[in-house]
Amino acid sequence: MYHIKNSLSLRKILLFQIDSLLILASSYIAMAIKFHGYVPAPWATFLEEAIAVTILCQVIFFINKLYDTDTELGLNDILWRIVIAITISSAVLAGIYLLFPELSLSRGLFLYSMLISLVLICFWRVFFRWCMGLIPQKSIFILGDGQLARSIAQELLELKRPYANYHLQGILKNQPQQAQKGIGGLQVCDINSEQTRELIAEKKIDKLIVAISQRRENLPLDFLLNCKAQGIEVVDSVRFYEQLTGKLLLSELRPSKLIFSSGFREGGLYQLEKQVFDFVFAACILLIASPLMLLVAVLIKLDSPGPVLLRQERVGQNGKIFTLYKFRSMYFDAEEKTGPVWASENDPRVTRIGRIIRTLRLDELPQMINVLKGEMSIVGPRPERPFFTEKLQKDLPYYKQRLVVKPGITGWAAVKYKYTSSIESAREKLQYDLYYIKNRSFLLDMVILLKTIQVMITGEGSQ
Repeated sequence: MYHIKNSLSLRKILLFQIDSLLILASSYIAMAIKFHGYVPAPWATFLEEAIAVTILCQVIFFINKLYDTDTELGLNDILWRIVIAITISSAVLAGIYLLFPELSLSRGLFLYSMLISLVLICFWRVFFRWCMGLIPQKSIFILGDGQLARSIAQELLELKRPYANYHLQGILKNQPQQAQKGIGGLQVCDINSEQTRELIAEKKIDKLIVAISQRRENLPLDFLLNCKAQGIEVVDSVRFYEQLTGKLLLSELRPSKLIFSSGFREGGLYQLEKQVFDFVFAACILLIASPLMLLVAVLIKLDSPGPVLLRQERVGQNGKIFTLYKFRSMYFDAEEKTGPVWASENDPRVTRIGRIIRTLRLDELPQMINVLKGEMSIVGPRPERPFFTEKLQKDLPYYKQRLVVKPGITGWAAVKYKYTSSIESAREKLQYDLYYIKNRSFLLDMVILLKTIQVMITGEGSQ
């Protein structure tokens, strides 16, 4: 699944594990340097502090996108982000130790540790980057030339080194024709041509993605069996696209894919975990964030006339209508003349304070009440207004399946895509939502929650 192979890929897991070990080791190295090998406290106590420092650093590393291997970052950018993350970690630790001096085993020890961590992690990341550049990419060809083939080709062409596993070499067609230029200048070859036979004979194809429409009539079985015999991995295009992008391709989605999938079901341990987590998380956030919510309410009231809270009808699980609570971020009666319209990136209806609380996702905090009432979940597809839901059900296939789970304060589509401002963008978000429903798990929920925290702090992708 995408969230295991991509969001939690082996590269990310390796980076996380080695970073953690280096930060942990830095604490012991710092202690050995400062105290000449003497242990000033029991090992168990020192280990607890070292683990706490490691967890703090890793959270800040995550926020600074040091584990986003899907993003094209230069080596200088990575090293600079490491410096920033270590600096922020040091500042936070200094503040904690200043307020609670009893937590620190030795004044200044954490500074030695942070400096050592900075040096070790920078060297490790340079070495890791170099190693990634040495790993050969898998040579991929796509069989087919329709919209599905083009969609996969476009996604593959956008992958960047050094973290990309695949290199798209060309397009194969199962109908005789002269070679021609394809997507992005890729060569298009006939599967029966001498060039294709040479590619297979020389084993220059590692993976073949079958993206042919109407397979019953057009599938070249002899050619595919020959590829398998030559050791070439033959994969289904729809499944490959799902793993590559983290969304379902709506144009190729068939009812059988949903009927026989493991998702779209209620009950079980996951459902119990989700209900307990939702209640505890929402209660804790309301308790901890109550002073902040009071401040936001005052600022909204001072910034523009109108109520502090916005109450809107939204469509919940199985189409049930409920009242959603949000901090008002738009001018009062903003839709009085226009009626319901989609929000846009630079929406003129948004107030000054509204723009800030939207960027930081603070306008969503009152929805914790909806979670406690059982109308929403922390993670799930974002709830739409009845006006838009009715319209989208008519225009988009499978939109009704989006309503089989509780809507969420944040979701897979919310962290992967920006504003819904048209039918086309709604289609894109639906593909992410359906992927989430098909593959939902507690682990995926935690990944989404961490990405949401990242968005809140960096302000990127705010909706």
